Amino acid sequence: MNDLIILATLLAGPKHGYQLKREAGFIFGGAALHNNLIYPLLRRFAMEGLVTKKAVAGQRGQTRQQYALSPLGRKTLVERLSQFNEQDSSSFPNFITRVGMFQILGQETCGFILTQRENYLLRRQQQFATLQENMMLGRYAGSVVGFLHGQIESELKWIQRLRRLIKKLKAKGDHNATQNGNFINRR
Repeated sequence: MNDLIILATLLAGPKHGYQLKREAGFIFGGAALHNNLIYPLLRRFAMEGLVTKKAVAGQRGQTRQQYALSPLGRKTLVERLSQFNEQDSSSFPNFITRVGMFQILGQETCGFILTQRENYLLRRQQQFATLQENMMLGRYAGSVVGFLHGQIESELKWIQRLRRLIKKLKAKGDHNATQNGNFINRR
């Protein structure tokens, strides 16, 4: 997942390693990523041709490295995001990462990802129903199951809103217009 996030942060344009560390750290919900994570990835990406690297002058006259996503990097990012199997569908971080990048995926791929996640949630919902029917859960366990059931219901409704948005954008022929970041915020 680190690979996908780092490559995706370059979609908006070239960035210095320090900026990538900060932005990716923010996405992961914490402080800047450690140098020992970001720079080896960037070196590997450069060797694989996924990013380009060039030296540019810094603000204080120093030389800084700037990284940009190459056409191969964009293609690889799209291909990797498009791979979404049953195991991925059970992972909220894997799902939400892809939804956050729907603007670069085709409509069919977006629909497939939503269907995979929806099927997982429906199976999980059935498991909770079976659990409630066959076990005495008690106050706290019952509260947990109720809470989780509510989360599933909420996410299923969100998936339906996303489907309607995709359908609406498809009718307009405007799926890529979602690049302004409003894709998941519209209702």
